[in-house]
Amino acid sequence: MKSAKPKVLHEIAGLPIVAHVAAAAKAAGGGAVALVVGHGADAVRKAAAGFDPAPEIFVQEQRLGTGHAVLSARAAIARGHDDILVMFGDTPLIEAGPLSAARQKLAEGAAVVVVGFRPPNPAGYGRLIEKDGNLVAIREEKDASPAEKKIGFCNGGLMAIAGKHALALLDQVGNSNAKGEYYLTDIVEIAAKAGLGVAATEACAESVLGINNRAELAEAEAIWQRRRRREAMLSGVTLIAPETVHFSYDTEIGQDALVEPNVWFGPGVRIAGGVTIHAFSHLEGASVATGSEVGPFARLRPGADLHEKAKVGNFVEVKKASIGRGAKVSHLTYIGDAVIGAEANIGAGTITVNYDGYGKHLTEVGQGAFIGSNSSLIAPVKVGDRANVAAGSVITEDVEADALAFGRARQKSLPGKAREVRERFAAAAAARKK
Repeated sequence: MKSAKPKVLHEIAGLPIVAHVAAAAKAAGGGAVALVVGHGADAVRKAAAGFDPAPEIFVQEQRLGTGHAVLSARAAIARGHDDILVMFGDTPLIEAGPLSAARQKLAEGAAVVVVGFRPPNPAGYGRLIEKDGNLVAIREEKDASPAEKKIGFCNGGLMAIAGKHALALLDQVGNSNAKGEYYLTDIVEIAAKAGLGVAATEACAESVLGINNRAELAEAEAIWQRRRRREAMLSGVTLIAPETVHFSYDTEIGQDALVEPNVWFGPGVRIAGGVTIHAFSHLEGASVATGSEVGPFARLRPGADLHEKAKVGNFVEVKKASIGRGAKVSHLTYIGDAVIGAEANIGAGTITVNYDGYGKHLTEVGQGAFIGSNSSLIAPVKVGDRANVAAGSVITEDVEADALAFGRARQKSLPGKAREVRERFAAAAAARKK
C-alpha cells in the first residue's frame, strides 16, 4: 500500500477493509470474532474496538504462514464453537452468501469447506484438487505440478472448519514446502487422509478480491459502489446517473427518493422516502425527512436534521442544526448550531455567527419567522415566532415574537460626493505615473 497506515485500516465506503470482513461474518451468523494482527497491531486494535461485535485480538509475532496465523488464535478456537470461519482481513467484498453456503456444508457433515472461485487467469493462485467430486488438496502455485497449474478452480482464501476438528487438524500442519511456511490449506489433505469430509463451494471472483495496493483498493471501491447502487435502485430509489453517486457503508435511503448526478453520501446519512437530492450535493452525518429537498450544490454536515418538507437550496451549508417542517433555506447561506422553526424563511446570504473563537453558541429562529437577505445572527440569540429581520441586519439581541428588527446603519446620501472622490483618486493615480 506504501502507507504508514496498516493495509486493513484503509477504507471502502468509509469503513475499514477489515470491518467489512467482520460484518460479513456477523451477517453469516458469526457470534464471536477473533482478529489476528501483525503490522500496526495497536492501530488495528484501537479501530477494532468499534466493531460489532468487538473482536478478541491476537498478535502473530512471527509471519510463518496462514496456518501459523490461525493458530495464533488458539485460545479462541479452543472454546468449542460449532463452526470456525477463517477469512482474510483484506477481502472486503465477501458477502454473507458464500459464508453461509460453507456453513451449510459443515452442517451436512463436512469437516472442512473451502470457498473457491474461477479467475480469468489462475496464475498465482492455489489450485483446488478434486477427485470423485470431493476436494482432496489445495496446491500452492509454487508447489503445483504442470497438470495442476492448468486447473481453473482456485482457492479463494476463505475456509470453514468444524469446531470439533479444528485444533486437531491445525496442529498437524507442517512446513515442508518451497517457502518453509505453515499453510492453512494443508488441512484439506490432512482431513481427506483422515477420512473426514472435505468440500468446496464457489463464489464469484470479485467476492474474494484481495487488496494489496491502491489500485486494487480503488477497484474494490468501484465494485462495492456498483453493488450498493443497484441495491438502492431495486429498492425503489431513483438514481439518474448511478455511476456518479457515492454511498457510504451505512447510508440509508428510502423508497421514492430521487438522487441527481454527482451526489456524495458520507457516513451517517439517513434519507427518508420521497426526498429529492439535487446534483453536486455533499451529505455527511445528516438526516433528511420525507418530502424535503436538498441542493443543488448543498452541503449537509454532521448534525444537520431536516424535518418534513424542509428545503436547503444551492450553496447552503448546514451543520449541527435542525431545519423545521416546511422551513426554507434556499441559497448562499450558512446555518450552524441552530434551530430553525417550522415554515421559517431564511434569506440569501444569511449567516448564523456561531463561533466566538472559544466556543460554539446556539441561534434559535421561531416558527414562521422571516430573516431578510444578507443578515448575520450573532449567537447566542433568539428570533421569535413570526418575527421579521430586515435585510442586511446584524442581530446581536433577542427579537421578540411578531417584531420587526433592524440592525443596520441608517442610509445617508451625499450629493456630488461620488464625483469628488473619483476626481481625487484620478489625480493621485496620475501623480504616481510621473
